[in-house]
Amino acid sequence: MAGFKFIKYHWNRLEKGSTVVVTLSTAANVRLMDSSNFNSYKNGRNHRYTGGLVRKSPFRITVPRTGSWYLTIDLMGLKASTVRHSATVEPPLLPTAKSASPQSLSGIQHERPPLLPDDDGETWDVFVSHASEDKQAVAEPLAQELRARGLKVWLDKTELRIGDSLRRKIDYGLAHSTFGVVILSKSFFAKGWPQYELDGIVGMSVNGDQRMLPIWHEISRDEIAKLSPSLVDKIARNTALSTVAEIADEIAEVVQDDIDA
Repeated sequence: MAGFKFIKYHWNRLEKGSTVVVTLSTAANVRLMDSSNFNSYKNGRNHRYTGGLVRKSPFRITVPRTGSWYLTIDLMGLKASTVRHSATVEPPLLPTAKSASPQSLSGIQHERPPLLPDDDGETWDVFVSHASEDKQAVAEPLAQELRARGLKVWLDKTELRIGDSLRRKIDYGLAHSTFGVVILSKSFFAKGWPQYELDGIVGMSVNGDQRMLPIWHEISRDEIAKLSPSLVDKIARNTALSTVAEIADEIAEVVQDDIDA
């Protein structure tokens, strides 16, 4: 067998998982070998390889480990005397991407408030501050989901309208509730809140926790950054990425842990 004709490709280093793609004009014997087995092959000795008789191309061979590799093409035992050929290498697939988990809601202020009942003598587990235009689409469904999880939810008195003081409403809600939510949307920003009030709604509490959970609804990060840069990097949830039920599950877990403590 020594002295026979063959075509050789050599790569000094191929990564494990790479794919060698061989294209042939006719059937041929194709072998992918490491250096030791290539030397045995060209000297007519027994050798190991990946490949075999290839009748259809392109033919793909996966590189089994990182290292130096040889690809040979020969026509031994076949009728053809020539073969047109090419060999290319495709890199290994990237690892499966894993999305980063959103920040835990435990970083939102959620202490049980002092017993400061509201005008009706009530205290609440969660209050949801929202533009009146978002009540039906987000605020009310969220309140229903939270109530279904056994929480007392304050909704109507924290509805925001033009002419309201945003900061006063937020502070009032926080004084009587364990956990605060504010729904950020185009309708919310259309109220024309002063920037200092926007800065204050999710600012840090005395113990360093974020004061409220913003929920982004039908508004992009770029739009929020343009309207209120201070809100962009806060712990938040987005109705485009999480369902209302999923958001309610997270809020309920945080609030219930505090109730049980």
